[in-house]
Amino acid sequence: MREIRNICLYCGAASGDDPQFLAAAEAFGQALAVAGIGLVYGGASCGLMGAAARAALAAGGRVIGIIPEFFDSREIAAQGLTELVVTRDMHERKMLMFERSDAFVALPGGIGTLEELAEQLTWAQLGRHDKPLVIADIGGFWRPLLDLMAHMRNAAFIRAPHEVHYMVAERVEDILPMIRAAARHAPGATDKRIIERM
Repeated sequence: MREIRNICLYCGAASGDDPQFLAAAEAFGQALAVAGIGLVYGGASCGLMGAAARAALAAGGRVIGIIPEFFDSREIAAQGLTELVVTRDMHERKMLMFERSDAFVALPGGIGTLEELAEQLTWAQLGRHDKPLVIADIGGFWRPLLDLMAHMRNAAFIRAPHEVHYMVAERVEDILPMIRAAARHAPGATDKRIIERM
């Protein structure tokens, strides 16, 4: 069984137009704190990112923000985190977020969130890690992406030997049980040190 100490959250630096997105971010941050699991995220104070971090901190949780210096200089970085790491660039940021996390969750977000999610899906497909990955399809937000993934399978671009492994949760309260179940069936920490620092 793999121990889940920290979970990386990918989500928007905006709040979106549906109140349930913000509520989901807050609920997830609080759930991590109650479970004694640290939150690793992009370090911003705004949007769903900031909401999840504030909720985790308010509930007594640990929050590690990892932000590139060009964002930090724009005063986007959250204050009062357990730890704030400022990186040289986005590549270093994403690598540290990966290395410091035992699982990944994607809440609603924009292009950046999509890119981070796609990268973890790709690394998992290539066998570079087998950490649990949950797509939190709050309010059906990720349904177009899930439909596209099904289309890729139907068109034989995702084939059985190279399947993309992820879980889909429609409710925040289902996320941690899914991750724990996946961790129970994992052979152990098999981080492959991601493509030799790409």
